[in-house]
Amino acid sequence: MAGPAGRLDAVLVCGGKWHDFDYARLRLLDLLDGHPQVRTRVYEDYDCLPALDRADLLVTYTCDVRPRPAQRAALARFVERGGRWLALHGTNAVIEGPADGGTRVFTTPRLLGELAGVLGSQFLAHPPIEPYEVRVTRPGHPLVEGVQPFTVTDELYVCELHGELEVLLHAEYTGPCRGFDEGGTAAADEAARPVLYLKRHGVGEVCYFTLGHCRGRYDVQDLGVDDTGRVDRGPWQTPEFLTVLGRCVERMVDERVLP
Repeated sequence: MAGPAGRLDAVLVCGGKWHDFDYARLRLLDLLDGHPQVRTRVYEDYDCLPALDRADLLVTYTCDVRPRPAQRAALARFVERGGRWLALHGTNAVIEGPADGGTRVFTTPRLLGELAGVLGSQFLAHPPIEPYEVRVTRPGHPLVEGVQPFTVTDELYVCELHGELEVLLHAEYTGPCRGFDEGGTAAADEAARPVLYLKRHGVGEVCYFTLGHCRGRYDVQDLGVDDTGRVDRGPWQTPEFLTVLGRCVERMVDERVLP
């Protein structure tokens, strides 16, 4: 798939709600810049289909960015033909905020269509942001080899899962996720929550990493909070997260990994 001299074309989609996308975008571009054969085009949403048609790699860090039907089909084709997609944090999230004057409850409508099956999951809820332990599911896998269980401060994702996943990292949680319409689901199903997994689709691959939360002081103004009074860098200050994320990017770039 690589072009002349081994060049790889990447698309980075970084945008949405309730996160510091400026910070995440800079950190992801810095990681991609560590691979000189990669040339990256940057977008805030999925209005990137001409670039995606020519791309080898796709990196997404979004929250409540909803691809339209034609965009969902294009994303599925991208992976099916052999594209490599590193999906971070809220890529699988479609979230409706509370109605004005209503109860502060978030809903997660199923509006990803076939893309939920390509990604392997759709976000349902998370408990309050606080430290939790991430455990290594497959210690011998190159993406997590040598990584010990680690504590991270992030949103612990409870997701609806789709298809066969190769889970590499997980966290355990069975409590409620207050504030989400389906928050009771966490108490009703399996305790193990995938944190990092691989999923094949066609001859391509999705690498999904649910970690990555970050938020600045002014990122939730639409929820009535003008200034949170704090900057939250979450896992971006956790060495194990950075190590594994760097390996995920390297896996995307290494042509020997996939046919």
